[in-house]
Amino acid sequence: MSALAWVMMGLAVWHFTIFLPDRFWGGIVGAFLGALAGAMLFGLVVNGFAVPGRDDTTIVHALEAIPGAILGIAAVYFEGVRRSGGGVRRGSVPAP
Repeated sequence: MSALAWVMMGLAVWHFTIFLPDRFWGGIVGAFLGALAGAMLFGLVVNGFAVPGRDDTTIVHALEAIPGAILGIAAVYFEGVRRSGGGVRRGSVPAP
């Protein structure tokens, strides 16, 4: 049951990517996958690579996925910036 809470929290955090420039690797779908993968992986790491069952799931288990979702979104964002050339377009002249 905690896995469902982690994924839903990753989905909730992903909704805030609307406020960021779209430089994600893979676009908004890449940000979605990064948030879900980050939340799930972080939740597993925090719980010792075990998924707590239905009776063991609390609100704390859902909240511990937030840092993982943010890290997953950040990783996809910085990979997208890196692949696009670091924000400077080719052929453009930098400002003095």
